[in-house]
Amino acid sequence: MDVDTRLLRYFAAVAEEGSLTGAAQRLFVSQPALTKQIRRLEDDLGVRLFTRSRSGMVLTEPGRAFASRVSPLLDGWDEAVRATGRAARVLRLGFLDAGAVGVVPEVITAFRRARPEWRVELRQFDWSDPSAGLARGEVDAAVVRLPFPGQDSFAVQEFFAEERGVLLPARHALATRETVDFRELWDEPFVAAGAETGAWRDHWLGAEDRDDEHPVQVGAVTSRPDEWLGAVAGGNVALAPASAARFYAHPDVVFRPVRGLSPTRVGLARPRRRGREQGQGRDAVLDELVRAVARRLSGGP
Repeated sequence: MDVDTRLLRYFAAVAEEGSLTGAAQRLFVSQPALTKQIRRLEDDLGVRLFTRSRSGMVLTEPGRAFASRVSPLLDGWDEAVRATGRAARVLRLGFLDAGAVGVVPEVITAFRRARPEWRVELRQFDWSDPSAGLARGEVDAAVVRLPFPGQDSFAVQEFFAEERGVLLPARHALATRETVDFRELWDEPFVAAGAETGAWRDHWLGAEDRDDEHPVQVGAVTSRPDEWLGAVAGGNVALAPASAARFYAHPDVVFRPVRGLSPTRVGLARPRRRGREQGQGRDAVLDELVRAVARRLSGGP
């Protein structure tokens, strides 16, 4: 019987977290979708792996036997993928939006000239995974907007801060303003990312910059830029980085700077290294690429 490794990762996350809620947040998937996949795995195996109770998800005896073998199996698979990448000399770099990537593409171009034996692949992810593929092991490193769920599990180097503004329907009363005060937006319906994105969703709803008497009103939920712009055109508002005015356009949407709103921070996240891996192989090459990006952002050659 063939089993998708994604199902094994879902199982392992639920087993380790002891709850569907915690595992869903860790994996950046919705709880109903995770429940469906666990049931699919149980159906494939023909056994119940968990018992569900008020305290969470408890492994059955077959579940415990399965869990004892899944972890080393996944570790072996991940090492096989890393070994393949080392042999191919490929660095996979995830990102979410063009504004966050900034100067990275031009640095990669220069890097390729200096290290022609290495290939760097940029992979874009939607907002359902604020780690840009890093949490699921799909990339070696990721250009991310901070904060994102699970951030403390990774090594993060901050690159720069960028002001946030607001996307408004072109017909909105505030659209004629040059600048908007954030307090004026507190009672507006906001476009939000999925609840599974946790702290990232809260940041893009401005939760840290509003008081308790004005809870966020969510008017639409989406993870894709085209849907995001469409939701704003339809009457909602959305916080966005200043670079959104350059990279995203819609005839019925305008961008305005916002006062009273903290900036968004952009950095590069990567797995934490074990001591023996320090400065070796692909990590050394990734270090070189990170230093080149940092020099370029600071105005160096």
